[in-house]
Amino acid sequence: MEPYVLVHGAWHTGAEMEAVAAHLRKKGYLVHCPTVAGNNRGDDRAKIGLEDAIGSIVSYIEGNDLRNVRLIGHSYGGMVISGVADRLTDRIRRLVYVNAFVPLDGQCLNDMAPPHYVSLFDTMAAANNNAVMLPFEIWREAFINDADLDLAKSAYAKLNPHPNNTFTDKITLKRPLAELSVSKSYVNCRQDISLPHSLPWHPRLSERLGLFRLVECDGSHEMFFSNPARLAQAIEEAARD
Repeated sequence: MEPYVLVHGAWHTGAEMEAVAAHLRKKGYLVHCPTVAGNNRGDDRAKIGLEDAIGSIVSYIEGNDLRNVRLIGHSYGGMVISGVADRLTDRIRRLVYVNAFVPLDGQCLNDMAPPHYVSLFDTMAAANNNAVMLPFEIWREAFINDADLDLAKSAYAKLNPHPNNTFTDKITLKRPLAELSVSKSYVNCRQDISLPHSLPWHPRLSERLGLFRLVECDGSHEMFFSNPARLAQAIEEAARD
């Protein structure tokens, strides 16, 4: 069975991917949910950067000798899977971006984010040893707008501080993602307003993939919490041949 590797976004760990992974495993898929460097308990948020994050997933795939990987990245995880695919092209069967950043060579995540987020995180990082945390008000209204308040609160309690260097470090890609000899898909959750619709995930970022499969579903940025069954279905549709 060709493996799925789910790469989480900022403030998360692999544990928050497990609800979606469980639905995929019921279908018979082999699913891995690693935690990216910088989001493990005890990781030094002051020092860890984007190359460390990418390298941790490269090491995970190589260490487990995974091949023909369906590599799925959520949000910030798009930066990570883009770097992984650039380095391990021969091990990747398909890339799946779930409302995720799709960088150009030399771009950082903040280059694609709204200026008010960049300013907020830079201020937080300066006051918190380079760690940033999403304020609950933004989480509630923009990230998990399809959940009730209790779920929003319980999900928020699982988040962890994130290393700001991974937002400001520029990625190095040997070739544009559109030129990679890897199949690509983009999952667009229609009610996702974590990025304003004036700076949308799709098609602004998805079109950088060149030829890609688009799968859309109703839901917020955080369907991993609010509707994991529906998100698992969308990921399955996006990841299959």
